[in-house]
Amino acid sequence: MARLNWGMIGGGEGSQIGPAHRLGALADGHFNLVAGAFDHRPREGREFAMRLGVAPDRAYGDWREMLEGERSRADRIDLVTVATPNSTHYEITRAFLEAGFHVLCEKPMTMTVEEGEDIVRIAQRMGRICAVNYCYSAYPMIRQARAMVRAGEIGKVRLVVTNFSHGHHGDATDANNPRVRWRYDPAMAGVSGQFADCGIHALHMASFICDDQVQTLSADFASTIPSRQLEDDAMVNFRMGKGTVGRLWTSSVAIGRQHGFDIQVFGETGGLRWASEQPNQLIYTPVGGRTQIIEKGEAGLSEEARRLSRVAIAHPEGFPMAVANIYCDLADAIRGEARDGLPRAPDGVRSMAAVHAAVASARAGGAWVDARPPMFR
Repeated sequence: MARLNWGMIGGGEGSQIGPAHRLGALADGHFNLVAGAFDHRPREGREFAMRLGVAPDRAYGDWREMLEGERSRADRIDLVTVATPNSTHYEITRAFLEAGFHVLCEKPMTMTVEEGEDIVRIAQRMGRICAVNYCYSAYPMIRQARAMVRAGEIGKVRLVVTNFSHGHHGDATDANNPRVRWRYDPAMAGVSGQFADCGIHALHMASFICDDQVQTLSADFASTIPSRQLEDDAMVNFRMGKGTVGRLWTSSVAIGRQHGFDIQVFGETGGLRWASEQPNQLIYTPVGGRTQIIEKGEAGLSEEARRLSRVAIAHPEGFPMAVANIYCDLADAIRGEARDGLPRAPDGVRSMAAVHAAVASARAGGAWVDARPPMFR
C-alpha cells in the first residue's frame, strides 16, 4: 500500500512533542515526511526540515507559505500535524481544513468553545478528518480497558478516579524558563494552565474508557506559585451522562511525582486500574475475586489491543508508539476504514467546553456548571 504524504507545523528542534510525532508517524510505514514549517524562525525551520530529509522546495518558512506551497501540488500532503503553541491551533487548523487537508492537531484543539465548534462544522462540511492528539487513549491496554467496559466485564460503571500530576514546574526559581512560562501565560495558554495542559488528558481518558461524556463539573483551582496567572493545581469533580461519578486531580507542583497519569474505573462487578508509568499492564479485580494483571501481548486480548501492539509480551513500546497508534488509526481513516477510537474534533470541543466550565466553576467557588459545548446540549 502506498505511503501517505505527511507534513508538520511546529515541533522543531528542541521541541518536547516534535520527536514523538516524527517517530510515531514514521514507525509503521504509513507516512512519508515530505513537508514542514518547523520553527517560528524561518531560516532555522528550513534548515531543520532539510536535516530531516525534506526537499528544499518543501522546507517552508512558516505555515502560510506551507499552505500556499502545498495547496496546488499534485503530490500534496495528505495530512498535516499542527504542533504549535495553543493560541495558534485554531487559525492553522481552520485554514488547512478549508483547503481540503486532513489535520491532526495537538491539544487543546482551540482556545475557545466557539472556535472548537467552528472546527467541528468545517471538518464536517469539507468531509475532512480533524483529529486531536489524545495519544494516551491509544495505548493497547487502554483500548483493552475500553473493550472490557463495553463488554460489561465490570458491570455498570459507578465511579472513575483519575489524575495527571507531576512536579516538574514546582521550582519557583525556574519561572522564566520559556518551556514553563508559556503554560501559565493567558496570552499563549488561554484561560487555564494545568487543567488545559494535562487535566484534559485525564478527563478525555475517563470519557474514552467509560464510553460516556461529562455533563456537569465542579472545580477548585490554585496558583501555588504566586507569579503565575493561571492555575498549577486543580481538583475537578464531574458527573457523566450514564450516572458515573468522576474525581480528577491535576498538578504541576507535585514534587516527587514524575509523570503521574493514572486512572481507576470502578463498576458494579469489578474494577480496572492503569498507570502510564507501567503502560503494559492493566489491573483487573472482579468483585469477590483475586486481583489479576493483564499484560500487553498476552492471549485473549481484545482485537483493538492486539492490533495496536507491535512487539512480544514483556517488551515495552512506550509513549512514541502510543502516538504511532494515533497515526495508524489516522492512516486507516484517510484510506476509508473508520476507527472509532480515533479522537476527533468533537472530542476536542468537549475538552475545551470542560476547560471553560472548570474556570467558571473555580471562579464561582466550586459551583456545579454545565460542561457540555452548546452544540451537544
